[in-house]
Amino acid sequence: MRHWLSRFGNSPPWPRVAGRTPRLPPGERVYAIGDVHGRLDLLREMEHRIARDVEAFPPAGPVQRVYLGDYVDRGPDSRGVIEHLCGARRRADAPICLMGNHDWWFREFLEGGDVAAAWLASGGDATLVSYGVPDIPAFDDDAGWTRLRGRVRRRVPAEHRRFLNGLERMTRRGDYVFVHAGIRPGLPLARQDGRDLLFIREPFLSDTRDLGAVVVHGHTVVAEPDVRGNRIGIDTGAYWTGRLTALVLEEDTHRFITTGA
Repeated sequence: MRHWLSRFGNSPPWPRVAGRTPRLPPGERVYAIGDVHGRLDLLREMEHRIARDVEAFPPAGPVQRVYLGDYVDRGPDSRGVIEHLCGARRRADAPICLMGNHDWWFREFLEGGDVAAAWLASGGDATLVSYGVPDIPAFDDDAGWTRLRGRVRRRVPAEHRRFLNGLERMTRRGDYVFVHAGIRPGLPLARQDGRDLLFIREPFLSDTRDLGAVVVHGHTVVAEPDVRGNRIGIDTGAYWTGRLTALVLEEDTHRFITTGA
């Protein structure tokens, strides 16, 4: 399986918005968590590390967790990850869960979209195995995909489908905007295309302009968190490296928490 690994690394310039250091509202802290891809073990480890961080460094105000999407595919327990996040969203301190392109593929497959071949070729087979559908034959006709979809839909709980259908595509806190993949440079945030938010790489990754906010994103795998003048990428390839990364934002500072470190 091919993995898209960005050539970018952790390098200057430091993030800036309108010529100044980006900030969150006073007292607020955000933990943004990168692509999980079926690694329930790393998700639980990260949540434990975040809880320890909150205990060690008590925030002055509210704490918000933002998951950047791609909960399913490639890793061994996509079902477990969605079940875990469904439970988290029932609590008073519910996280914000954004949609990734893999979550969109899974949702579209369940709803009858023509995405099955592309999705399975990109790791969707691991998601089906986690839902108890291990034997996935090769189909070249619509009837075959329809039969497979029916088998899978019987295995996916209604709450999991509601979770997928309720995922947000973008959220903003202070001078930061959180999305899965990135944004289209030159377009206002309110006019961004939903597909770009899930799939874009270029021209977003190499653009150096002020985007009106620092974009926090996953989607593009990097060896280390990628800090740029207008964006911060935190997908460190958890499903195959064992390193799930969280970005911690507070007032005008940022730092990282990584599993296995």
